[in-house]
Amino acid sequence: MAEDSVFTKIIKGEIPCHKIYEDDKTFVFLDRSPIQPGHTLVISKKQIDPLWDLSDEDYQAVMAVAKKVANRLLQVLKVPRVGIQVIGIDVHHAHVHVIPFSSVEEFRAIPDADAEPDHPALAEMAKRLAF
Repeated sequence: MAEDSVFTKIIKGEIPCHKIYEDDKTFVFLDRSPIQPGHTLVISKKQIDPLWDLSDEDYQAVMAVAKKVANRLLQVLKVPRVGIQVIGIDVHHAHVHVIPFSSVEEFRAIPDADAEPDHPALAEMAKRLAF
């Protein structure tokens, strides 16, 4: 068995996160280095990489929850758009980035991954977005 990914450790509660949703197939939390406020990760509870290797059932669950999260972001944050990104480079565990934005520049912004996370802001955002 492969070593647990950082996402599997988050699901198991070994690493803290700012969770906003969970069901039997998916786990949803805020990105600690958000592209925009509200940048959310929808992950499969199964440690599979890449996303395209998920079973149809698990893939559909991830995408259905991504849609649910996108609608929540639109409702709560009142942004004009929400987009998704499937990158799959940093963490080898199937996941989708769900990102609220107002312009192409905002959607394509590159966060400073070395910056310390703003945990108070993330906690407040998680409270606003929680299901």
